[in-house]
Amino acid sequence: MSQTSTTDEPIWLPDPAEAAGTRIARFADLVARRTGIVHADYQSLWTWSVQDLPGFWTAVGEFFDVRTSERWECVLDDAPMPTTRWFPGARLNYAEHALRAGDPVGTAVVSVGEDGTTSYTTWNELRDQVGALAAWLRRRGVTAGDRVVGYLPNTSHAVTAFLATASIGAVWSACGQDYGADGAANRFAQLEPVVLFAADGYRWNGQQHDRRAETDALRTELPSVRVTVQIPNLGLPASTDADTVRWEDALAEPAQCVFQQVAFDAPLWVLFSSGTTGTPKGIVHGHGGVLLEHSKLLGLHLDLKPGDRFLWYTTTNWMMWNLVVSGLLVGATIVLYDGSPTHPGPERLWELAAEHRTSVLGVSPGYLQASAKAGLEPGRALDLSALRILGSTGAPLPAQSYHWVRDHVGTRVQVASTSGGTDIVSGFAGSAPTTPVWPGEISAPLLGVALQAFDTEGRPVTGKVGELVVTRPMPSMPLYFWNDPDGTRYHQAYFGAYPGVWRHGDWMTRTAHGSLVVSGRSDSTLNRHGVRLGSADIYAVVDELPGIRESLVIGAELADGAYWMPLFVVLEPDHELNEALRDLIKTAIRTHASPRHVPDAIIQVPALPHTRTGKKLEVPVKRLLQGTDIDQVAGREAVDDIAALEYFTRFVRPSANTGPTAHSTTTGVPR
Repeated sequence: MSQTSTTDEPIWLPDPAEAAGTRIARFADLVARRTGIVHADYQSLWTWSVQDLPGFWTAVGEFFDVRTSERWECVLDDAPMPTTRWFPGARLNYAEHALRAGDPVGTAVVSVGEDGTTSYTTWNELRDQVGALAAWLRRRGVTAGDRVVGYLPNTSHAVTAFLATASIGAVWSACGQDYGADGAANRFAQLEPVVLFAADGYRWNGQQHDRRAETDALRTELPSVRVTVQIPNLGLPASTDADTVRWEDALAEPAQCVFQQVAFDAPLWVLFSSGTTGTPKGIVHGHGGVLLEHSKLLGLHLDLKPGDRFLWYTTTNWMMWNLVVSGLLVGATIVLYDGSPTHPGPERLWELAAEHRTSVLGVSPGYLQASAKAGLEPGRALDLSALRILGSTGAPLPAQSYHWVRDHVGTRVQVASTSGGTDIVSGFAGSAPTTPVWPGEISAPLLGVALQAFDTEGRPVTGKVGELVVTRPMPSMPLYFWNDPDGTRYHQAYFGAYPGVWRHGDWMTRTAHGSLVVSGRSDSTLNRHGVRLGSADIYAVVDELPGIRESLVIGAELADGAYWMPLFVVLEPDHELNEALRDLIKTAIRTHASPRHVPDAIIQVPALPHTRTGKKLEVPVKRLLQGTDIDQVAGREAVDDIAALEYFTRFVRPSANTGPTAHSTTTGVPR
């Protein structure tokens, strides 16, 4: 049950006949025609892709028919990261490519609400909406480089607003309405936006959440906003404020789509870091880099094409929303779902995949584990015959989840565990239709990603845990951070450890058969007696045990030189942390991970704090335990449940002689 596989035998192998018909196989044929080099397998193609970056990315542009209005001077210049420039001189527009691929009368967007309300938007209708809204923005004085923001749930309105913004060369940013006004303003105020799109509210867990008052409060914190467009997601009465326009009125006047041609590295959108370690950083990505990177990831690695349907559970807060929208680039129909993934029951996403015949479904490791614990049999109960790929990201996927998918979803469904980040709005590692899958492992580095694991001396290692690094540029690396004019914060974030090499902040192991194991954030590493341990190895064991809903393990260096490694557990209803359960946890960890992984304490807590994209707050909790004030460890608006984080203040360990023992329960030790 450990994170790494205990066998060299794959759990899934490509079918040769099916693989021969995939987009990545046709891409390899194009490369062979261009270069005269035939690549017999994925490893060979990947090696070429990182050795010949100009050849590879030119081939990607040709394969996906990326069109520029001006010829570029070179594919990439000789400047080292992070100052590398891609395709200088080229001009294009992301939205133009996103709106050109589909059958005019075919469905471009399926939008499903938590209450089951479903809308279908054809490609023609989407182009008409984008054209009308872009023309309205121009009449309001919005021009290339201006910022437009969305305080929006995951509905088709957000897609239309983003594409209209991009079509005129303005810069987009969005966040979900689970953020309060202050949390949204912490992000948007940095950008000084001129237009705000805001829904009247959203649904979650069967409840309606009216956000009109929060929108009004947000407006007061964004003095640069000239007009707000109100979207009737819940059908509530619209504001009569003179500076507020109804969505239907903004789209009332028809207009053709006109696409402003911008530089390859012109800003497309600003994504924000989680904000758990200070003010959220505005990460700026460009039109051309995103266009190339997403076409490659979605078209080659996920084999999406016209006629396919693509659903990845996300909110507008998370980079996966941006990736889902890019499904339009490769002609796929994107399926949006706004609501809880487990309402009214844990089978909700499986039902959506069956109903809408999705080819690629993306979920979280937690959702797969919850499905297994609930005893679901989606492959038997539902028609998932269209499903080819089950994606998973956000955290390491334990080996047992791969087996569960094979046994309970479908033997020919490929598990595509992926590692990437908001920083590059893409992936570093994942799979392809031509790669094997090993339980607990990510199949391979993605094409064009020069991925390595480095030791502390900056040397590549195989079979050992090292820092996840990228040694050559990627076109979707950030252009810059917002309000970082000299690039100091950008350089410190990624290039401070190894000059000229991107250090992402994850622990990674390259296996002998070419796969990868990502074992958690390197800034939250468990380090016992000089031996580095991955928190994912513990979660893979503990979260599968009966009665345990979720767990969090922390390794805290204390002021007196001691080291404390507690395990916090959230239990299912009607379960208690008694001696029998403690013994079960310790025995399971000792047996399936190692004796070194057994924690110093096992402590029951009512809930765990996460980022709003669902990642456990390991580092903020660690800093709390070390005595840091709560307001210095995380922005309150960045946490899904601030009360859950506050609860951990009772476990502060100022020295090795105080604090909870191995038999602690929820009481802890008062501060």
